[in-house]
Amino acid sequence: MADNNNNNTQNQFNDQSQPTPEPTPQPRKRGQVTMTKVAVTAAIAGLLGGGVAYGGMNYLNNSGVTSTAVPAGSNKTGNTKTSNVTVNVNTQATKAFNQVKGAMVSVINLQKQSSSSGTLGELFGQSSSSGSTSKSALEEASEGSGVVYKKSGNTAYIVTNNHVVSGSSALRVVTSSGQQLQAKFVGKDSVTDLAVLKVNGSSLKTIASFGDSDKIKVGETALAIGSPLGSQYATSLTEGIVSAKKRTIETTNSAGTQTGNATVIQTDAAINPGNSGGALINVGGQVIGITSSKIASDTSGTSVEGMGFAIPSNEVVNIINQLVKKGKVVRPALGITYVDLANVSSSQQKSILKLPSSVDAGVVVMSTTSDSPAKKAGLTKYDVITELGGHKISGQSTLRDLLYKYKLNDSVSMTYYHNGKKKTTTVKLTETSSQLKSSSTTANSES
Repeated sequence: MADNNNNNTQNQFNDQSQPTPEPTPQPRKRGQVTMTKVAVTAAIAGLLGGGVAYGGMNYLNNSGVTSTAVPAGSNKTGNTKTSNVTVNVNTQATKAFNQVKGAMVSVINLQKQSSSSGTLGELFGQSSSSGSTSKSALEEASEGSGVVYKKSGNTAYIVTNNHVVSGSSALRVVTSSGQQLQAKFVGKDSVTDLAVLKVNGSSLKTIASFGDSDKIKVGETALAIGSPLGSQYATSLTEGIVSAKKRTIETTNSAGTQTGNATVIQTDAAINPGNSGGALINVGGQVIGITSSKIASDTSGTSVEGMGFAIPSNEVVNIINQLVKKGKVVRPALGITYVDLANVSSSQQKSILKLPSSVDAGVVVMSTTSDSPAKKAGLTKYDVITELGGHKISGQSTLRDLLYKYKLNDSVSMTYYHNGKKKTTTVKLTETSSQLKSSSTTANSES
């Protein structure tokens, strides 16, 4: 293990960490689109040039190909015309896109911007007894994507990312046909980065359906639909594959501080700013995930391509059903802060935790809140939880995933090590307290 990891772990054991701040994603300003648009245009131009060259090489180096070219000398008039050869392309990807495109929307985040205005004299430096007046106007702060997934009467429900709508004073939705609708909040959840909106959907005819994200396979085709760079490029389709079914990634706030971990689908389908909240679908036209983020560069600044992420549909369905029913997500909690055992050095595992060498996975309890389920069950600092409900805990995200499958007041068995001795207890789960946001970092997690 690297020295810096050991140092970090030592700090974890010596210091009490503080809860991390709420994620506050930075909105993408519309003024940034112009430069990006130029870059996109240049890339497309380069691709077209390469395509022409590649086509010529391909024709010259393949035999047995029927040519539709006009023989030399047969066109004596010098005029040209189009060929009567047509290609009927109707791939499975095209069918899937046509099934879902009508359910795709662009979500525009409107925020109040203060502006001052005065008389004509004030503009030229003259004072006015009445003074200047200040007013607040709504301006487009950022744009994202959304998916219409349900209709009840004339009310249509849209799922999107929480960071797409964060900080909004009002919300506008632009449908795939270009119609603009005012949207209202139904509920939002910062932990999973999901939000539900509702609009008057009397004109919306297409509803997207969710597939089972647990049944997807690495290598299968994945299609991303959204509004990269905003509604100007609405319902853009990109194609890739499922690169990984369950990838744990770190989440950060606008200051770059780690605020949690998320278990997501990884794909190499192109995902760009504005795609957030859009759909990742399979070739059957089912939504298997809600696109939420990408890695553009690593910590050293190295550029990265083809690493986009989507919230799995099974988690999306669970969250949005709660948001529609309650307006929020209520989660069970153990009432502990913890670190991943993998982040603790082998020497500390032996000297501080007194773990047997056979224990190589789990989470280390760093503190328990008063009257918490864990405290009532007898857990204390430096206990190592290895199983919950009979399922092994491989790390931080596993504990969260297992915990969130239970309901409030459920009783669940727990296996843990105390001073190196294996113990089993039963924990009755209660609601997450206001202090415990289920956020996590490599230094500390809360559940």
